[in-house]
Amino acid sequence: MSKIVFFDIDGTLLDDQKNLSISAKEAITNLQKDGIYTALATGRAPFMVEPLLKELNMDSYVSFNGQYVVFKGKVIYKNPLHPKHLSGLEEEAGKHGHPIVYMNESILKANVDYDKRIADSLGTLHLEHPDFQSDFYWKTEIYQALLFASEGEEDYTHEFNEFRFIRWHENSIDVVPKGGSKAEGIKKLMEKLGFKMKDVFAFGDALNDIEMLQTVGTGIAMGNALDPVKKIADIVTTNVEDDGVANGLKKVGLL
Repeated sequence: MSKIVFFDIDGTLLDDQKNLSISAKEAITNLQKDGIYTALATGRAPFMVEPLLKELNMDSYVSFNGQYVVFKGKVIYKNPLHPKHLSGLEEEAGKHGHPIVYMNESILKANVDYDKRIADSLGTLHLEHPDFQSDFYWKTEIYQALLFASEGEEDYTHEFNEFRFIRWHENSIDVVPKGGSKAEGIKKLMEKLGFKMKDVFAFGDALNDIEMLQTVGTGIAMGNALDPVKKIADIVTTNVEDDGVANGLKKVGLL
């Protein structure tokens, strides 16, 4: 029976300096040689992961926290945010001085010329501050927005229940459609492949990985994962810098 392993990127495959460990790359190559499918499951946009996909010889992924799913280079599922809902969120966020960045599969744009919170947050992903475009979300499908507000500044969850808000940085929150998650994206891909969930493995470390690790047959938390992630995982491996991916694969018997 075929198996598949999903890998989160930041904090799982890549360390704090955004370096891919040699052991993780070798482990993924060995999985592929053994006929085990490998795929990414990330909050990042497709254009952000193309170099990593190439380096890891992968052509399938779940991106935007489940809103854009690709199998063997072809899009099989899209779940964009509604522009009218985004317009309402932008109006409310503007009252509190919270800028927003909007992303489609190939580019990102900001609704302000410059904001230090945007520069600092995206800088951790080695991305530059995006250009300003006021009507971007009206002219293209948006699969994820980034709302820039510090913890405790404002709670948008009650007023905007058509969205799901997931914090990924001290100054930034992912905004995806209600019910959207990596887990839902994985389900769409499993329908395509005809796999049973018991044959699905996933690695993660952050809040946006919780549903994924709970849904798959075996959820593996990195040693550097947040405590809520470790609590729900089936297995906890070592830190990303300490061969966490390779050690986790050994623990579950895939290496």
